[in-house]
Amino acid sequence: MAQKTVFVGMSGGVDSSVATFLLKRRGYDVVGVFMRCYNIDGCAEHDAEDARRVAERIGVPFYVWDFEEAYKARVMQYMIEGYRGGITPNPDVMCNREIKFGIFLDKALAMGADYVATGHYVKIKKTTAKRRAARAAGDTYTLFAADDVNKDQSYFLWTLTQAQLKRCLFPVGDYVKPKIREIARRAGLPTAGKKDSQGICFLGKFSLDDFLREYIPSHRGALVTTTGEKIGEHYGTEFYTIGQRHIDADFKFPKSGTDARKPFYVAAKDAATNTVIVAEGSENEALYSKAIEISSVNFINKDTQAALKKDKKEVLARVRYRQPLSSATISRLGNGNYQLAFTRPQKFVAEGQSAVFYAASGEMLGGGVIV
Repeated sequence: MAQKTVFVGMSGGVDSSVATFLLKRRGYDVVGVFMRCYNIDGCAEHDAEDARRVAERIGVPFYVWDFEEAYKARVMQYMIEGYRGGITPNPDVMCNREIKFGIFLDKALAMGADYVATGHYVKIKKTTAKRRAARAAGDTYTLFAADDVNKDQSYFLWTLTQAQLKRCLFPVGDYVKPKIREIARRAGLPTAGKKDSQGICFLGKFSLDDFLREYIPSHRGALVTTTGEKIGEHYGTEFYTIGQRHIDADFKFPKSGTDARKPFYVAAKDAATNTVIVAEGSENEALYSKAIEISSVNFINKDTQAALKKDKKEVLARVRYRQPLSSATISRLGNGNYQLAFTRPQKFVAEGQSAVFYAASGEMLGGGVIV
């Protein structure tokens, strides 16, 4: 094939390192780029150095692009405002949309790239139209869950469009994590044994609660049970999320005929009255939702969206990362949003998080924001 140029987003981790190595081995003209975004504890400096060492080992050019201000404005501020509004935003989804497949993709293409690539665990497939009349619309791109179900990251990529997917490569989606580490070791990549990052990337070792308290003032409100009994006071609905078990608040257990109490979980929040409602026991029915509404829905393949204008569709869906897929029916609502009705009620559904839906084949059909 004619040599194509691909700019790889190198995070300094083993996955993007192996993605770079695989693309170089497949004959692409590879350029490594570390995206410098906002970071609190300084670990980004070490990650950038790890990425540089990998690029040097593989023998590809390496650059550091400064996206810090864009990240603060488009991702960090989005997260702060989401929590301030009483929802649980998903900064990873926004980072992918605005940074990795937004300004990084745009800048790479402007510099002559044919593609961009990342170390995301997801698979992409191109389908070329067979009929001449359909060819004018171009190829169709679909996303599938990765071979490694424990590492699959398709949940965070539901916002991608056909125009973006046309320019994307995901080399590690066909591998399981142990194989990725084996490839890294055999290639002598310095990140072969590096641990995976956890949590929200820009926080590092800082807690989300401590971060939010720098931007959102505490204000005490009622902590009540699902039966309406006030058992204490919390520090502001902004600091709690649905399903949270370790509740930082001043409260006492309700009276009971036994000293053995089940743990309490956040079941709902009312930002208007600054009230947090808690349910006792992990299987309390207040923690489950039978149906949810989603907005800002994006369909990877527009044929799915067209079909839903006429009828509902059976899908498999999840409302949290790594949650097992559950049978559901998606249908269009009159306000332009969509409804997911689950065969079995789903636990810990949080407003602001993503709901993503798939076909039985593993194809990711799309996703939206829970409202």
